Amino acid sequence: MRSLSPEEAELWARVAATIKPLSRENNHVQATEKPLKYSDSKEIVRIRPQRAPPAPQSPPPSPGTTLDGSWDRRLSAGSVVPDRIVDLHGMNLDSAWRTIDRSLEQAIDTGDRVVLLITGHHRRGEPPIRRGKIRAAVHDWLAASRHAPRIAAVRGAHPRHGGGGSLYLILRRR
Repeated sequence: MRSLSPEEAELWARVAATIKPLSRENNHVQATEKPLKYSDSKEIVRIRPQRAPPAPQSPPPSPGTTLDGSWDRRLSAGSVVPDRIVDLHGMNLDSAWRTIDRSLEQAIDTGDRVVLLITGHHRRGEPPIRRGKIRAAVHDWLAASRHAPRIAAVRGAHPRHGGGGSLYLILRRR
C-alpha cells in the first residue's frame, strides 16, 4: 500500500473534515488533527484515529446463567431426567412462591441437580396477550430467592418436559 501524495493528503483532509456522524451516540473512534510538514513546506493535516478508552467490561455472569456445553447439549436434546418435578398449575402467586422455596430447599438438602419447574404454557393469540402471573414472576423470584447462589442455571425445558411452559433449574453441587 502506498502513501498519499501531499496533494492527495490535503484533499483527503478537506473531505474528512466535512464528515458528520450518522448517529448521536458516542463514537468509539475519535479523530485528532496533527499537522505534517513536507519538504515543499506545505502544511497538511492528517487525521489519525485514536482509540477511545476501553469500554467497561460486562460484569461476570450472575448465578444461574452459566453451564458448560455438555449440560446445554443434554438439556436441549431432552436427555436429562429431572430429579424433582414442581408443578405450579392452579396456584396463586403466594402459594407458588412458597412451593418453589420449599421445593428448592428439599432439592438442595437431598442433593438433587435438576429440578423441572412447570409454570404453564404461554397464551396464544395476537399481542398484547398477558402472560400468566406465575410465569411472568418466576425468573425474578429465582434471582431474589435465598437459594439463588445454589442455582447454577435456569433453562427452558425440552418439549418432552413441557417446552415453553416449563423450566429446568440446574443446582450447583455441594
